[in-house]
Amino acid sequence: MKAWIARKQASIEEKPMEFTNLPTPIPKGDEIRIKISACGICRTDLHIVEGDLPLKKSPIVPGHEVVGVVDEVGDKVKRFKSGDKVGVSWLHSTCRRCKYCLSGRENYCPEYKCTGWHVNGGFAEYMTIREDFALSLQGVDMDPEDIAPLLCPGVAGYLSFKLASVKEGDKLGLYGFGPTAYYVLKVANYLGIECYVSTRSKHNIESARREGAVWANDTMNAKMPERLDAAILFPPAGKLVEPTLSQVNQGGRVILAAVDMSLIEINDYSNNLWGRDIFTLYNVKHSESEEFLRLATKIGITIDIKVFPFEKLQDAMIQLKQRKIKEPNVVIKMPTPEG
Repeated sequence: MKAWIARKQASIEEKPMEFTNLPTPIPKGDEIRIKISACGICRTDLHIVEGDLPLKKSPIVPGHEVVGVVDEVGDKVKRFKSGDKVGVSWLHSTCRRCKYCLSGRENYCPEYKCTGWHVNGGFAEYMTIREDFALSLQGVDMDPEDIAPLLCPGVAGYLSFKLASVKEGDKLGLYGFGPTAYYVLKVANYLGIECYVSTRSKHNIESARREGAVWANDTMNAKMPERLDAAILFPPAGKLVEPTLSQVNQGGRVILAAVDMSLIEINDYSNNLWGRDIFTLYNVKHSESEEFLRLATKIGITIDIKVFPFEKLQDAMIQLKQRKIKEPNVVIKMPTPEG
């Protein structure tokens, strides 16, 4: 099969990825094989290729926003059959036996394996995954390239939203307004939760207002008009944690959604932290990923995407890094059998 691999880490402008042939994986036991239709490109993929994250496997096929169809199953598979539409997110597997897995908190499993980092992902024609960790896309009536972003920014946004523990009528702050915050805004709007968006970008301010934010501006220059019941901080900037906490009422939560973050300092414990909780988004869960997919289908959430052909993946990653793509999400599309 054709695949893009990262064998060594270097700046994407140096074109370190290789377009090559690999053996087509054969599913065993409870594994399914997916013929991939589309895969989103995430900035985490860039971090893996460029060395911001260490290589867990070399060579590795990156990609963790995978959409495709089952084309072969192992002899113990019961949940899927050939032709079923499926997706794969960041969660590729866990041990299924530790205290976290047994209590429905598999995102904390010490043997958590990530798609496209620990094991080969979606920048290929085929991949395998245990059936328990594949996401059913039956009934999701969207094109594969439109579904792909739901599987990373969409799922991560929804899990951040769930951690915020807000209810109808509450006020939720979103600090930063990229694709992940966009999905949170759409879910919150649907559930009757008011969203207040802080972002530096004039384009994103206008986009947030257009998509249903009650208020959107840059809180470095404009005061948040209301006290918040919870807030989600998306940028990995530790210096923003205390200002975000200061806008949240006692009893509220601040969710840190970044994978990594610079130094956090709390200088005024009594006024800005006391009585509030800080949670971090740590990996994703299978059950809530499928819950989000059902909700996204019901709401009809879509987001602008830029589609590249499979063989142009590395060029797409370069343009993504250099911010030459105006659309918020980038997806590669596999060629059809007709070409």
